[in-house]
Amino acid sequence: MTTPAREDLSRYALISIVASVVVITLKIIAWRVSGSVGLLSDAAESMVNVVAAVGAFIALRVAARPADDDHNFGHTKAEYFSAVFEGVMIVIAAGIIIVAATERLFNPSELDSVGLGLVISLIATAINGGVGVLLLRIGRRHRSLSLEADGKHLLTDVWTTAGVVVGVLLVALTGWLPLDPLIAIAVAVNILVVGGRLVWESGAGLMDTALPDDDRGRVDAVLERYRSPDIDFHDIRTRESGHERFLQLHMLVPGEWSVQRGHDLVEQVETDLVGSLDHLHVTIHLEPIGDPAAYESWRLD
Repeated sequence: MTTPAREDLSRYALISIVASVVVITLKIIAWRVSGSVGLLSDAAESMVNVVAAVGAFIALRVAARPADDDHNFGHTKAEYFSAVFEGVMIVIAAGIIIVAATERLFNPSELDSVGLGLVISLIATAINGGVGVLLLRIGRRHRSLSLEADGKHLLTDVWTTAGVVVGVLLVALTGWLPLDPLIAIAVAVNILVVGGRLVWESGAGLMDTALPDDDRGRVDAVLERYRSPDIDFHDIRTRESGHERFLQLHMLVPGEWSVQRGHDLVEQVETDLVGSLDHLHVTIHLEPIGDPAAYESWRLD
């Protein structure tokens, strides 16, 4: 059973690249005019956005390629590598922030032109927020881990900037200079959590985890409609590969059925299963229901 070809989503990554370049430029200006290490930490995270967006663009171009002789099941797992790469880059950015903030903690310095720096930073944040929401919606619609990861990262950046802006404003109002690097360190810890989560989720995808419970429930609902004293299913296995879903199972029918009758039922079941979930690839093994050996499952070891 075939499924529609994968749409090339790399154009959305291009939007992210352009937006990230604009945002990093604005945030660097905000840091330079204010001298705030908090704003520097915010700019450092945005540097990661540029690199991650380029990685997502490359991964999406690869993932859109059709199956070939060397990759019989397509190239969809390229998106997992992109998300892992983005997670690693986030962790590196956090390390850079912590080093810079620690140095400023022991050697505090006055902030300059705080108001202008904050205004510029807020403009950059508005751009990040708009692009982040767009990427997240497109990523969920097309089941693209790369776009979802990029969108989540940009939205995390929005909250990071909001925290930094409040902190820098408090420094300007109270004059307590250690607050600036402390905020930067808190930002770095948050970034570490985001990066670690991305790496974990991507690693799970590379390990061929089973479909989520909601997806598996749709599969079971279709099979239940066909179950009867003469028809049964067992050894149902699922996995995900990027936006693609894979399902394999055994279908048991009366042994006296003709090959044609069994084949026709397999086609009907496959059609209904594919209709229940987008990008689902189904493999059904037909067996006689009266043969005890038909109930044996493939060994997991």
